[in-house]
Parts: sequence; structure tokens; C-alpha cells
Amino acid sequence: FRKLGIDQVATFPPRRAANLPAIGPGSRILLSQPFLSTTAKALRDRGAQVITAPFPLGVEGSSAWVRAAGETFGIASARLEAALAVSRQRGQTALARYRPWLEGKRIFLMPDSQLELPLARFLHEECGMVLLEVGTPYLDRQMLQPELDRLPADTRLSEGQDVERASEPDLVLCGLGLANPLEAQGIATKWSIELVFSPIQGFDQAGDLAELFARPLQRRSRLTL
Repeated sequence: FRKLGIDQVATFPPRRAANLPAIGPGSRILLSQPFLSTTAKALRDRGAQVITAPFPLGVEGSSAWVRAAGETFGIASARLEAALAVSRQRGQTALARYRPWLEGKRIFLMPDSQLELPLARFLHEECGMVLLEVGTPYLDRQMLQPELDRLPADTRLSEGQDVERASEPDLVLCGLGLANPLEAQGIATKWSIELVFSPIQGFDQAGDLAELFARPLQRRSRLTL
């Protein structure tokens, strides 16, 4: 943000409670996680403006996230793109290593963490995966509209649990309790809890995020029966 001339930036919550930023009329909030609906409402009630943007997962998500902030502060498009160029290139280079493992593979995202829609957008838009179904435990359309707008028009969405074995996915994103039964059926899985506790936001994590989904497929390809 400093490259854009936006200097007064604070993180909420801060590392130390004593460093809580003052939030009120004139504050502009950029959310980094999609499960912050209650927080966003509380901040709006204090007079803050919540900037509408995709979430910073992958190169394109991170770019759109920064662009939304820049546009809100009146930063010229040319300056925005110049500031993003090096980070975009670095992220795309890291991601390219894993795209061959993911492109064309079918994924079923079960509802668990509320990260599912941004992840689906990243996996389809940047990794070339086919979205069989995208489930989420709660769909806040106001907050997630920028993500919905970037999904294919025919994407099947479900709010709450909805399992369709006939889809025959190559990979399933799911909770721990479902992973072992699915693996026993010969279906590769990725634990959604890993994505909650792993640093996956930003350009430098784009390759790491793709790798998290490539690993189960790589592991399965090495198995000999």
C-alpha cells in the first residue's frame, strides 16, 4: 500500500490489544477473510466504509483486492498496475509449477470454512480446475458478490451440506470427518482446516495455495497398488 501512497494503514485485530486502531466515520475497511460478516456489520455500525472486493487468494484475487483499495483512494490505474507488476509476475511464476497438476481436474468443495467461494474462484480462474459444486455453510451475497461474479455462470452452489457422489470428482475439499471415508472410496481429499490455519493470502502465497491442492493428486499418482 505504501507503493500506492496509502500510508495510514492498520491491521485489525492488531498483534497487541493495546494497539487497537481507531475505527469510525472516515475509516475504510478491506476484508481479508470471507467469514467476517458480523465484524463487517459492527464496523459499518461505527461509520466505517467496507470496501467491496474479491478476497486476496491467488494472483488475480490479490490484484483485484489491491486495485479496490487503490480505486477507493483515487489512485490512477497506471500507477496501480506499475505497483502490482513485480508481485504479479512472481506469483504467476510460482503458480505455474502446479497448474499442470490441477488443470482440467474436477473438484467438489464441501461446506466447511466459508473459504469455499474464494477458493473456487482461484482454482477455476488461475488453476484451470472444473468446479462440480461449491458448497458453503453460509452465503453472504453482499460480501461475496465480487467472488460470485467471477465464477462460471453455470456453477452449482449449495448452502449447507449437499453431497453428490455421481459427480465423480478428482478431488474433494472437505472437513476432517469426511476425509477418511472418501479416501476409502478412492477419492483424493484436501482438508479444509489446513486452509484456515495456513498463510494463503497474497501474491507470494499463490504458489503455496496451488501446491496445497496439487499435493493430494501428486501423492495419489505415486501410489502403486
